[in-house]
Amino acid sequence: MVYLLSLTFFLLFLGLTEAHPLQVDEKDEMVFTEDHDDLVDITTRILETNNATTEMLMEGDIMIPRIRTAIKCWWFNECLWEKKKSENIVEVPYTLSSDFDYNSQWKIKYAMNTFHTKTCVRFVPRSNQKDYLSIESRSGCYSWVGKTGGKQLVSLQKIGCIYHGTIQHELLHTLGFYHEQNRSDRDKYIRINWEYVERGEEPNFDKEDTNNLDIPYDYSSVMHYNRWSFSTVYGKETITPIPDAAVPIGQSLEMSATDAQRVNKLYRC
Repeated sequence: MVYLLSLTFFLLFLGLTEAHPLQVDEKDEMVFTEDHDDLVDITTRILETNNATTEMLMEGDIMIPRIRTAIKCWWFNECLWEKKKSENIVEVPYTLSSDFDYNSQWKIKYAMNTFHTKTCVRFVPRSNQKDYLSIESRSGCYSWVGKTGGKQLVSLQKIGCIYHGTIQHELLHTLGFYHEQNRSDRDKYIRINWEYVERGEEPNFDKEDTNNLDIPYDYSSVMHYNRWSFSTVYGKETITPIPDAAVPIGQSLEMSATDAQRVNKLYRC
């Protein structure tokens, strides 16, 4: 009887590990990876979650500046987070709302830690720094672009935003990055099919006056929206890659190698 009971628990545990593979974090703790819902693309997740927000947003999840334009915000040092030259690291202070449960807090911190291993950016708990990110569970997933000064809101709604790629996406905005399809040179790499863009949503496809850092366009960027973003006709693409229309775009799993390279080049580290 004891043997059968032990075998039952073993098989149950095995089944759970097959459904959610275990990984080891930086502290050698065993943790579960994201579930199958994490495969939903960035566009669908963010736009559907943001339907209920009352914030004025551009490109789906970027807060509209009320004081100054954000178009060239991250071209200037005052809109970049400070780099400690002696250590060659960039510290980004943050606070994390107590509204997040333990699991949500862990996922947010884990996403931050991926920047620590791939870039020179270090997200650090705020002590008394004037400029910092205030990560809260508001209505939707959205943030500012670059450092805006003072308390800077990052909204990660508990239902809809707490996914690895989505958290990284919003953090990349705070570091100074727009969506990939809004790059100033995007017309060499994608075609916007304006006839299928929902009326009133055309500004979401405006090109930004971006600093592309001499880094190639990245279809696999976690900052790239999918083919059907803001489409008014089911199945009709608003974004088509060129010259190879079959290239995959719009993944939501995690930032790409090029995303990480871009962070390091922007902050010169």
